[in-house]
Amino acid sequence: MTEDEPIDEISMIEARREQLAEVAERCRKIILVSKVAIAGGIALLIAMVLGLFGPNQVAAIGSIALVLGGIVSLGSNVSTLQQTSAAISAAELARSELIDRIDLKLIGESTPS
Repeated sequence: MTEDEPIDEISMIEARREQLAEVAERCRKIILVSKVAIAGGIALLIAMVLGLFGPNQVAAIGSIALVLGGIVSLGSNVSTLQQTSAAISAAELARSELIDRIDLKLIGESTPS
């Protein structure tokens, strides 16, 4: 194995890790939007039950759709985030192992002759 092979592999792992980090960030944003949708749907249902909002079937169906859609989106993205976090951890471990295999030298360190 040449010295460049681990370095190239480390670069590929770092690029993959960056892609996974972007996926994780998107999941976090979608999770937040899902929670807001659930809260909005519940608030609309409560407002209708309390009579603050006139009886409207479209609003009732819309609020139920918001809650259900938010729950589905939340669950899907939470599991995707967990899988992505596991993949990031695995990539970091592989990167660390590759770095450990490289014979690194400190600057100013003399090599034995």
